[in-house]
Amino acid sequence: MANAQPAKVIPITSAREDRARNDDGVPDRLAEALAYLRRRITGEYDVDEFGYDPELTDKVLLELLRPLYRHWFRVETTGLEHVPADTGALVVANHSGTVPVDALMLQVALHDEAGRAVRLLGADLVYQLPFLSHLSRKTGHTLACREDADRLLRKGELVGVFPEGFKGVGKPFSERYKLQRFGRGGFVASAIRAGAPILPCAIVGAEEIYPKLGDVKVLARMLGLPYFPITPLFPWLGPLGLIPLPSKWIIGFGEPIRTDEYDPAEAEDPMVVLNLTDHVRETIQQQLTELRLRRGHAFPPLF
Repeated sequence: MANAQPAKVIPITSAREDRARNDDGVPDRLAEALAYLRRRITGEYDVDEFGYDPELTDKVLLELLRPLYRHWFRVETTGLEHVPADTGALVVANHSGTVPVDALMLQVALHDEAGRAVRLLGADLVYQLPFLSHLSRKTGHTLACREDADRLLRKGELVGVFPEGFKGVGKPFSERYKLQRFGRGGFVASAIRAGAPILPCAIVGAEEIYPKLGDVKVLARMLGLPYFPITPLFPWLGPLGLIPLPSKWIIGFGEPIRTDEYDPAEAEDPMVVLNLTDHVRETIQQQLTELRLRRGHAFPPLF
């Protein structure tokens, strides 16, 4: 059975290393794949107390996402110097896109560009679906609740949260890049209790991948979903309508907002939490405006 150990990022091999061969003449990538399969079969891999499997995340999930990240969305990152190298922080980002692809792209960005595994806090709906719940925990995500957030931050993990929730990811295209309400500020309270900095993050590009023009509320209720979107391509083109549009993305990390200057007891003060929540929200809204101007056209040529 796998032993519980702190999560760690698996280093990514370079293209030169991928082309190299071992002493037996077997391509390294094939040898690595066989070694990976052996470890999975024998159970010789590490997971932590939350179920996070860093090797599965890097070698399978992120490997599937990297072509989208690098070639389809052509994601550009800014402000990586603000991401702490090895200490805890709470990454707070806007949420959009009809389908939460932005969470996955943020995970790739932090892993590949900053060398940090981000532990994303997910909505209840994710953990009500058997397969998705298991996969989410394997890839480092956990339920968006006070207990899990506090434990991860105190362990020095990089924790990611999308305070807009489904209000943000499911908003109509006409309200793109306008932040929705940030809830009750539970994420701010967790950061204050842990004394962890809040890292504001703005994601530009997700709004255009599935422009939501309408919502079939009857179907949404029947399927138990927060909404059933109508986009320019879905459901009119069937499965082809599920292909995201190739918008240009920028993920920007702002200057950390310190919380270690607060007394941990202030996490229970609604006014303190509300004021800091509003400050974080305004900071991200300003970042979004600046990054949109920097990006320019949403659909520059792919090639």
